[in-house]
Amino acid sequence: MRCISVYTDNFEQFSDVFEQVLDLNLGENDEREVEGLMVSDSGEVPEHYLGRMSAKPEVVVMKDKTRGITILQHGKVFEILLPTETAEVVS
Repeated sequence: MRCISVYTDNFEQFSDVFEQVLDLNLGENDEREVEGLMVSDSGEVPEHYLGRMSAKPEVVVMKDKTRGITILQHGKVFEILLPTETAEVVS
């Protein structure tokens, strides 16, 4: 899974930039500013990361089932977990 981090604790701000963030062509460890929010590509995360993070009580888990996207919100960051081609083949 590829992880894109959006640094905010404001769900409304995150929602406003979500589609723009998905449209960005970020390289690994690339950072950009979108409407005043820092966005960075955190690279690949292992499959067990999602299970470990979603078990924590302070983490909110949201899913976009139609696109296979999972969003984790904790602290002052939203992490968008996107399926990669290898993950899609395995699923």
